[in-house]
Amino acid sequence: MDQSSLNGDLLQATGSQGEQQNARRVAHWRNVVGFWLLGLCNNFAYVVMLSAAHDILKQQETNSTLPTPPSVISLSQSSNSSGRYDCNPTSTAAVLLADILPTLLIKLTAPFFIHAVPYGFRVLVCIATATASFLVASFSTSVWMSILGVIFASVSSGLGELSFLSLTVYFNRCVLSGWGSGTGGAGVGGALLYSGLTQAGLTPRITLLIMLLVPVAMAISYYFLLVFPPSFPQWSSRGRVPVGGVGGATPEHRPLMEEEGHEEGLDTRGSPAVKTTGALSCTEKLVILKGLMRFIVPLAVVYFAEYFINQGLLELLFFPESALSHAEQYRWYQTLYQIGVLVSRSSLFCLKIRCVGVLSALQSGDREREFSMAAASVGDSLGIALSGAAALPTHTYFCSL
Repeated sequence: MDQSSLNGDLLQATGSQGEQQNARRVAHWRNVVGFWLLGLCNNFAYVVMLSAAHDILKQQETNSTLPTPPSVISLSQSSNSSGRYDCNPTSTAAVLLADILPTLLIKLTAPFFIHAVPYGFRVLVCIATATASFLVASFSTSVWMSILGVIFASVSSGLGELSFLSLTVYFNRCVLSGWGSGTGGAGVGGALLYSGLTQAGLTPRITLLIMLLVPVAMAISYYFLLVFPPSFPQWSSRGRVPVGGVGGATPEHRPLMEEEGHEEGLDTRGSPAVKTTGALSCTEKLVILKGLMRFIVPLAVVYFAEYFINQGLLELLFFPESALSHAEQYRWYQTLYQIGVLVSRSSLFCLKIRCVGVLSALQSGDREREFSMAAASVGDSLGIALSGAAALPTHTYFCSL
C-alpha cells in the first residue's frame, strides 16, 4: 500500500470521527433542549391553574362562565366585609387540592404497573389531558367544571412527571438539568403569561385558549426533538428493561450521578447504549421504596411549608391602597414565587453538589433507578397535598376574625 493510500485512509477516518463527534454534540443539545421543553410543558397547566385559583373560586359569587378581568370587578364583589381579611368563601387551597390529589394518586400507584405502558402512549395521554384541562376550564359554567379542568391538568402533570423522570435513565445525565430548569420555567412562564394577559384586558377564557399551544409544543418536543437510543421501546411494553447506560457500568457499580467525562458509553446519536435485564418484582420495589423514605419525608416537609404559605396564606395578603385589585395582587405573588423557583431549579446548570446524601446513596441499576426516579417524586406531591388540607381550616380561622 503506497503512502497516498495511507494518507487517504487517515483523512477518511479523521473525517468520520469528526462527523460522529458533531452528531453526538447535536444529539446532546437536542436532548437537553427537548427535556427543558418537556419540563416546561408538563408543569405549565398545573401552574396556570394555581395562578387562576382566585378567579376560579370567584365564580361561587359571580356565577358567571369565568370571571371577567379583575380590573372591572369591584372589591365588594370578592370580599368578605364582615372580617378583617378580604376572603373568598373557599380557600385557594381547594384548587390546590384538586391540582395535586390526582397527581399524588398517580405517583403512589403508577410505579408498580406503569412499566407495562409504552412511553409513547403515556405521552399521548399527557397531551390529551392537558388539552382537556384548558378547554374545560375555559368553557366552564360553574366552579365544579373549573375544578374538573384542574383535575385534568393534575393528571397530565402527574403522569408526565413520573414518566419523564423515568425516561431520563435512557439519556445522558445532563437532561436532568434541562428538565429541572424547564419545570422552573413553566412556573414563571405560566404565572407571568396568565397574569400579564389578564392584566392587559383579555378574559381568562381567551387566555386559557391561547395556552392550547402548550400541549402542541409537548408533542413536538417528545416525538420530533428527542434523539432516542435505537432500541428504545417507544410503542411497545417491555418485560425487560435497560441497564448499563452511561459508561457501560454494571447495575451494581453505576451511581446515579456519573463523574465528569464518563460518556464513552454513548452511541453516535448521543444516547446511552441500552442493555436489558429482568423487571423488578413487587417485593423488590417495596424494598427500594422503603429505602427511599428517608429522602421522600424531607422532600414532603419542604413542599408542605412552601405550599402552605403560597396557597394557604398569600391569598390573605392584600393591600387595599394598591392600584391592583386583590385578584391581581394574588396573581403577581404567584409570578414572583415562580421566578424564585426558576432560579433555584436552573442552578443545576451552574452548580453540582455531589456530596448530597440522596444523590450519592442512590447507587443502583438502571431499572432500579427508573423505578426510584418515579417513586421518589411522590415526596413533593405528598407535602403539597398535606399543605392544602391544612390550609383549608387555616383560611376559615383567619376569615372568621
